[in-house]
Amino acid sequence: HVSPDRSEGLTISTEKLEAQFAHLAEAGFRSYHLGELMDFAKLPGEKNVVITFDDAYVSQLEYAYPLLKRYGLKATFFVPLAYLGKTDTWNTALLPIMTAEQLKSLDTNVVELGFHSYKHGRYDNMTREEVAEDTRRCFETVDQNDLSLSATLAYPYGKFPRKGTEKETFFNDLKEQGFRYGLRIGNRVNRFPFKSSYEVQRIDVKGEYALSKFRRKLKYGKWADFFG
Repeated sequence: HVSPDRSEGLTISTEKLEAQFAHLAEAGFRSYHLGELMDFAKLPGEKNVVITFDDAYVSQLEYAYPLLKRYGLKATFFVPLAYLGKTDTWNTALLPIMTAEQLKSLDTNVVELGFHSYKHGRYDNMTREEVAEDTRRCFETVDQNDLSLSATLAYPYGKFPRKGTEKETFFNDLKEQGFRYGLRIGNRVNRFPFKSSYEVQRIDVKGEYALSKFRRKLKYGKWADFFG
């Protein structure tokens, strides 16, 4: 969630977000959509970044989207498809989610849309059949609303089956369903090509972080405090 004045936890203020985007632009980082990476064997240089936002909040349209355009950056917005035009009932039940029309209004050169499940459930607490039904409803909703989403999935809460055959089956099912990348949290800097396409790790940026910590996280991931 992006706020004009509050910055804590999973909410970031426009002031801090702009400072982070300005740093990326001024430091010469190149941003990518995940869909672009599917066609690349390697990336140029070291300053490459994928910016992601979960939950498709209206605040991302109102505040993050203009800042992305201002600084010439790209981002992926991950959409929990059961909640189009509703609120985040799994969280605050107060924050509005974009409608299909609002999602379609986004410039695809700036924002790529990705999957964030249908009902924002924890995959590690769901049966294989429940996951399959959730995914089926995702695809159905995309078709019904004439949306275009890349073959990318951000796991709600970063959760997915972690052990043995359950994990292998989960990843195999994702591949058969056409997903190319699955995103967890992990807080580690990725190397490209990704070691595991269904365990792409994201750096968790909290609203209270100072710009100095954002810069360390960008470089060191979870070891930012150690190297700070």
